[in-house]
Amino acid sequence: MADALKQLSPEDQLEILRRGAVEIISEEDLLAKLRERRSLRVKLGLDPSAPDLHIGSAIVLRKLRQFQDLGHEAIIVIGDFTALIGDPTGRNQTRRMLTPEQVEANAATYRDQYGRILDPARTRVSFNSQWLSPLHFADVISVASKTTVARILERDDFQTRLRGGVALHLHEILYPLCQAYDSVALQADVELGGTDQKFNNLMGRDLQREFGQAPQVVLLTPLLPGVDGVEKMSKSLGNAIGITDPPGEMYGKVMSIPDGAMPEYFEFATDVPADELARITRGLADSSLHPRDAKRRLAREIVRMWHSADAATAAEEAFDRVFRAKDTPEEMPEVRLAGLRAGARDVLRRKAVRLLVDLDLAKSQSEAKRLISQGGVAVDGQRVTAVDAEIEVRDGMVVRVGRRRFARVRPEAL
Repeated sequence: MADALKQLSPEDQLEILRRGAVEIISEEDLLAKLRERRSLRVKLGLDPSAPDLHIGSAIVLRKLRQFQDLGHEAIIVIGDFTALIGDPTGRNQTRRMLTPEQVEANAATYRDQYGRILDPARTRVSFNSQWLSPLHFADVISVASKTTVARILERDDFQTRLRGGVALHLHEILYPLCQAYDSVALQADVELGGTDQKFNNLMGRDLQREFGQAPQVVLLTPLLPGVDGVEKMSKSLGNAIGITDPPGEMYGKVMSIPDGAMPEYFEFATDVPADELARITRGLADSSLHPRDAKRRLAREIVRMWHSADAATAAEEAFDRVFRAKDTPEEMPEVRLAGLRAGARDVLRRKAVRLLVDLDLAKSQSEAKRLISQGGVAVDGQRVTAVDAEIEVRDGMVVRVGRRRFARVRPEAL
């Protein structure tokens, strides 16, 4: 398959690369590079500040695999040097600086996981400490002279912090310049990133011009919403589907996403063909396709992608036994939970023991702790095993105690 893709025309390659891309800066530049009929150097930087990948962060890695299959050079840049600073993107405060030991431990986990997506034998892995650490202070000043303070402060998150009176440290201002220098060091033809990396990636284009290089093409992929359907998928927010999650857990998480998020998941997190994707989207829009059936298809596709077709079938059967058989009643008490608002952007989290009391599934927190310790509590089919567990509360979530007591969570009345 990969050999056949390498024979595609530049125009056909561009068509493949468009899917899953939110923006390409610019398509004309990318087509011109493809027409050179050479192996392009396609760069993706990974900030090893968290050790696990999820299906949202995998979107850009899957795009890199597409370039790889089209015959281009896939370059993973592990930001071991820049992680010592911490990417300030989207942060409203200074990020905690990691130790070299933490960076290496997280980077090792990333290496194991991206091998599930890329062909390791055809992937070049670089650490940006290779070219950033040797720079002398005079070199840093020289690089910094290639841009202006005004340009750096165009970043929305920097502006937000300054307006809010939140400290913005000098080392954070240097971060986008360090990432941009990665592109110079590698002479990158293309840089991939999520939409939140647009400023950093464009800074790479600017710096390459200043160093007399042809500017890289920037291809941006979306930030997939988490299972809450509101915030971007993130391990730290507890709304992520990990690529190493067990099949049953992965299937159940997909089935819990809001119906409105399905088109994004189908388009960006699966390999469903474009014509079929269009039919699914139309069917959901005109109600000719039941959301439940579409979501089951989505869950099967995602489990199959990260595990196997057999695992997807087994996960669906297990899910059916719990949620579609007699194990879960069609009718159950619906409890309006204070603090949970329909359509709210803030994620509501609650300790499991308090949640059971609030839902009238336990008379006291001590009883709730006992029920959890006995293994009798489940949230959306996933057993709660820790008495101090914190639950991300969602509209429609089903909480079960024992075999016969259920409650469905609903937002508080306005």
